[in-house]
Amino acid sequence: MCTTCGCASGEVQIEGHDHHHGHSHDHSHSHEHGHDHEHEHDHDHDHDHDQQDLHYGHGPAHAHAPGLSQSRMIEIEQNILSKNDQYAQQNRLYFTENGILSLNLVSSPGSGKTSLLTHTINHLKEDYALSVIEGDQQTTNDADRIRETGVSAIQINTGKGCHLDAHMIGHAITNLAPEKGGIVFIENVGNLVCPAAFDLGEAHKVAILSVTEGEDKPLKYPDMFFAADLMLLNKIDLLPHLNFDVEKCMQYARQVNPKIQILQVSATSGEGMDDWYQWLKTTRQMKLIGRSDILLSETSSI
Repeated sequence: MCTTCGCASGEVQIEGHDHHHGHSHDHSHSHEHGHDHEHEHDHDHDHDHDQQDLHYGHGPAHAHAPGLSQSRMIEIEQNILSKNDQYAQQNRLYFTENGILSLNLVSSPGSGKTSLLTHTINHLKEDYALSVIEGDQQTTNDADRIRETGVSAIQINTGKGCHLDAHMIGHAITNLAPEKGGIVFIENVGNLVCPAAFDLGEAHKVAILSVTEGEDKPLKYPDMFFAADLMLLNKIDLLPHLNFDVEKCMQYARQVNPKIQILQVSATSGEGMDDWYQWLKTTRQMKLIGRSDILLSETSSI
């Protein structure tokens, strides 16, 4: 069990690997690896690249850990997050060294995250090197939808787990092999609670909130909206049919996080999507400041 969020580790599968891992959440979050990796980026959990599915242990789901004191629970949580942060820093170094803009897309289930992502890919894929890491508890449905656009995608199935972590992302990066100067979209498991606590090494968290959910979501799940740099208020084409107060929703989001940027979009009608695309282009350009090697390579290929 992961004592940070109470989820069981279940059996995690990452496309491109077929070996088992001792990724135990037995109150110490130990990572016991009996094999080597060969990453181009510097992870201390090296993997062979030719394999199909990666499995991380088994265990029943618990909401708490009986017999553990509060202080012990806090200590365990700190250890879990500390280890995760180490992997996240390695991921971040890899992205930075390769001029890659990495975005962690977070939302509740049903927010329209995958539809928004496929529209985004179809609009930008001719101009930028795009790739996707998909997180779901089961199925490869979303990764299959992404691959239909012609863009590379790796599926991570977390089993009973309710979030991605930096260790999983490190493995996925190995097989995804994103191009220098590109954009990597990480579509997290649908959940506004646990993904807030886990740094994946991304440049920005992007919280997607649909107008069908309720304007008070930022107050109900403040950690996520505090951690996000951008909120996409999605499905605005449905506003005429809903009792949803846009101004109040944005007020709540800024109450939690005064620095959060907010864009109103609809993947269905296309409203506001140009603002989202421009945000991506500008943010990527800022990522490449000082990277003349990548910019010159792009210019020569035009």
